[in-house]
Amino acid sequence: MPELPETETIARDLDRALTGARIAGVTVVRPDVLRETTAARLTAKLSGATIERCWRRAKMVVIDLSTGDRLVVQPRFTGALLIDTGADSLSDRERAYSTLALRFTDGRALHYRDIRRLGTVSLMSPVRWQRQHSALGIEPLDVTFTPAHLSGALRGSSQAVKKLLMDQRRIAGIGNIYANEALWRAGIDPSRAGRSVETDELERLHGAITSVLREAIAARGTSFRDYRDATGARGTFSASLDAYGRGGQPCHRCGGRLVSTDVIDGRATVLCPRCQR
Repeated sequence: MPELPETETIARDLDRALTGARIAGVTVVRPDVLRETTAARLTAKLSGATIERCWRRAKMVVIDLSTGDRLVVQPRFTGALLIDTGADSLSDRERAYSTLALRFTDGRALHYRDIRRLGTVSLMSPVRWQRQHSALGIEPLDVTFTPAHLSGALRGSSQAVKKLLMDQRRIAGIGNIYANEALWRAGIDPSRAGRSVETDELERLHGAITSVLREAIAARGTSFRDYRDATGARGTFSASLDAYGRGGQPCHRCGGRLVSTDVIDGRATVLCPRCQR
């Protein structure tokens, strides 16, 4: 699933390429990806509108429109926002899985490609967006995200620290890949209760969260199967992973065998029993 680094990469690409572009029309092929709107309403609302800004909140790509509305895309497992400049800019396979497309007056298009159609595209008014925004936690790369704030997100909870890191109401944007990576870097067992994390460990964990997210953004995200940036290219952070997807392999820190389990939160968790306490 695209997490913070992947959606941040997509949003930056779209912002550079599409800010100021005017929408000539909308084609909806698979309306089942739509939320809080219909194909007819989406077409009517977006046609003639100009894109003012593209940005990210949590794991969502947000497109601000000149109408005041926002197009909010949550790619989930197989979703991607792909810029189509014509000719060979996209493969036939990518176009074949386009669920909807925005056509621009300059001849380009923006496809929302989603193979399994588990992602969503929502059209939100300013009031509706504010409700969505307010329900989410702090952004972990915001200057206001400090070790003290992280302590507040974990303090008093008996839930596993990994699960707390992935709770979007507490901290927005961290998913399974980067929770695994941050906890490995910090040397913390993902199954520990949040309230058990000590002050020095909080400092390490805070540093691990911010560093791994920034490094992943610099590498344009992690691609295993379906994630692509807005140009259709793969992210390269998979070559830098220390934990996620490496169950049974040697720990890069101590050489011990990494263990993979799904008992913590039903998701694949990889840890080093020797290094992570």
